[in-house]
Amino acid sequence: MESDDALLALGALAQPTRLAVVRVLVRCAPDGLAAGVLAGRLAVPANTLSSHLNILTQAGLVRSERTGRSIVYRVSMDRLRGLILFLLQDCCAGRAELCDPLLADLAACRP
Repeated sequence: MESDDALLALGALAQPTRLAVVRVLVRCAPDGLAAGVLAGRLAVPANTLSSHLNILTQAGLVRSERTGRSIVYRVSMDRLRGLILFLLQDCCAGRAELCDPLLADLAACRP
């Protein structure tokens, strides 16, 4: 990931509703959620959510797919992974012992 892409993604996440959208969609991965269901879960008006989803889509963090009469939104795990790796690329300046707690936390996320 390039710096400009990372800045676009971080800028998209730097808003409470958009961050909440990504967090909900991460929990629902890989299935995603229909826009109406997502709006209900977040208690956000549909038109407001649409704006936020557009920004997240432009940043590449969310993608949509029409399924019948609904639009289902999914988090782009590849893009999210790329952003996290970009942030941690030079982690610990080669001192692996400094990264061990982070890696342990990530490993604990696995079922």
